[in-house]
Amino acid sequence: MPILLFLIDTSASMNQRTYLGTTYLDIAKGAVEIFMKLRARDPASRGDRYMLVTFDDPPYGVKAGWKENHATFMSELKNLQASGLTTLGNALRAAFDLLNLNRLVSGIDNYGQGRNPFFLEPSVIITITDGNKLTHSSGVPDELHLPLNSPLPGSELTKEPFRWDQRLFALVLRLPGAAVPDSEQLGSVPSDESAITQMCEVTGGRSYCVRTQRMLNQCLESLVQKVLSGVVINFEKTGPDPPPVGEDGLVDPARPLSSFSPQPWHSCHKLIYVRPNPKTGVPVGHWPIPESFWPDQNSPTLPPRSAHPVVRFSCVDCEPMVIDKLPFDKYELEPSPLTQYILERKSPHMCWQVFVNCSGKHSDVAQPFGYLKASTTLTCVNLFVMPYNYPVLLPLLDDLFKVHKLKPNLKWRQAFEIYLKSMPPYFLPPLKKALRMMGAPNLISDNMDCGLSYSVISYLKKLSQQAKIESDRMIVSVGKKPPQETGIKVKNHSSTLSLAHRRDFKQLLQGITGEVPLRLNDVNFKEFAGFQIALLNKDVKPQAYRNAYDIPRQNLLDQVTRMRSNLLKTTQKLIRGQDEDYLHSIPVGQMGNYQEYLKMMPSPLREIDPDQPKRLHTFGNPFKQDKKGMMIDEADEFVTGPQNKKRANPGEPSSGSAPKRRRSMSPLLRRPQTPPIITNHVLGKGPTVVSNQHGLIKPIPLHKGDDLYISYDYVMSSFSCS
Repeated sequence: MPILLFLIDTSASMNQRTYLGTTYLDIAKGAVEIFMKLRARDPASRGDRYMLVTFDDPPYGVKAGWKENHATFMSELKNLQASGLTTLGNALRAAFDLLNLNRLVSGIDNYGQGRNPFFLEPSVIITITDGNKLTHSSGVPDELHLPLNSPLPGSELTKEPFRWDQRLFALVLRLPGAAVPDSEQLGSVPSDESAITQMCEVTGGRSYCVRTQRMLNQCLESLVQKVLSGVVINFEKTGPDPPPVGEDGLVDPARPLSSFSPQPWHSCHKLIYVRPNPKTGVPVGHWPIPESFWPDQNSPTLPPRSAHPVVRFSCVDCEPMVIDKLPFDKYELEPSPLTQYILERKSPHMCWQVFVNCSGKHSDVAQPFGYLKASTTLTCVNLFVMPYNYPVLLPLLDDLFKVHKLKPNLKWRQAFEIYLKSMPPYFLPPLKKALRMMGAPNLISDNMDCGLSYSVISYLKKLSQQAKIESDRMIVSVGKKPPQETGIKVKNHSSTLSLAHRRDFKQLLQGITGEVPLRLNDVNFKEFAGFQIALLNKDVKPQAYRNAYDIPRQNLLDQVTRMRSNLLKTTQKLIRGQDEDYLHSIPVGQMGNYQEYLKMMPSPLREIDPDQPKRLHTFGNPFKQDKKGMMIDEADEFVTGPQNKKRANPGEPSSGSAPKRRRSMSPLLRRPQTPPIITNHVLGKGPTVVSNQHGLIKPIPLHKGDDLYISYDYVMSSFSCS
């Protein structure tokens, strides 16, 4: 199941526009979508797993990891924004740590037990960047450096941060801002000269220098072909060069020997294809590639291994050795100068043995574990992996079946014991399995161990448990957004007093602006004590700098004016992040969002009179009252509180028999035609004076706190006037 990890550059420089009218970040997003469409044509793409990592500070850079589905991946891709630094080293380290998350738990690396090419998680990392200078919070580095410290347990067991089944490719966008004449010719896309190119070559990948949209499409089609199942191996020549051959493939003594200068095929860093089983879809193998050390039972630790094994080959021709029923592994080599040189010799029946230095019991001796051989059709070169020191083992097994008929004598057993002692102990389990398949299951005793000490085995088990905990923690942190800061933090680069706290700060500021002569002896611009600039508006996102690409060209002078006003207004206690005009400028779509405005308002004080009808906070009419708490009687009288109906005259007919009266405006809300006659106006808490008219009910208080009363005759006279 291939893993496709996209590492997208989200630095501020990705906002620059190309001749197409789109930004680099838009082109990167489109390139990912085009790649996925091209990859979907292959039936093997059903098991692909997509991951997304950006240049954000860890752990916020991982947008889609092991548990996120395709919909989450596409959503995070569309929401990417470019507003940061070009921290390529940290982003690459985060990408490799994400890929290596489950390797210790699954035991795929098999530390100290040989390298199994059929235990792999083929991964392709595709980085899309603009190739500009690397930037960091502490400066601008000249070279690409990956952090050495990793939070992943067991990372110290491998020298490099990557593994042999992980390859890095880079699409370096070099599209110009202005259109150029279309003079490009179709052909191979050259590599870029940025810092990431060397890192790509180390992992077995390459970089592409993309200058047009057509070149980008060509690179994406090439990358789709690179999604292959395999591992990267360093092949290095040992010993003298082979004798030259003629056009017929035979040795030609008349041709001069090649010089001792290094040739391209002497050292190759290429992939070997690990084909999956057509029935199960999982690669199947038998024999490991030896480690570069002899496992010692007394050693408390394991030496760190290199990510890519160094396999040396001897150019001495030898006959291939194969016996019946003995399994072997066959891997095809990626086209390289080495494969081209072997195929040009036109000798399909000859092979070159391969070794791993320091793999034997004695460090100065290395025995062959396989050979390189061209195919019979001379179309490719294959690596055959056999049992360790197979030139000794295969004749013994051949004699066992053909001469001794599975009944070996003492001499054969002694020779076989000598071979087992010279073989690395981790070859015993696959050899037992092979002998069982051949029909000789009892040749090797079961009490022979794998060769690792108890402390090493306990250490590997402990690392597996720690890796499981770290894996769960990292999976939970995927997709988290960075917390919004309440202000702009200014780093403290000095322990001395800040310029802002000096008594002559205003004079120094005037000297900086040119109003008075500046005394350079009294000013140290590096002395800037740490503090935090508070922001009243929470919608303003603080950052340590302003992205120049976010400011339109026509607004640059206004921005400089605002910066100058904030700098020169030293008497104000707060620094303005926005001017007065910008504070009242909101998008049209948010103008009617009154509810959000209410949420920002402080909670109102409670009413003095709890029986007073509550006013609704409605946009456009703040005087509208809540009518649910108001009662209207037959005479259209407004009574607050509980329903307390009283008639003016007992002799009046009921409301059921009386005709329905037209409702008029309240006399309290409209201007009366005659001046109001307030018969009772009592200030203070004295006794209430009641009018001497008959048949009147008790006046109704309007405000308890002011003891203001209105006579009922005034109310009735107002109704009669209406």
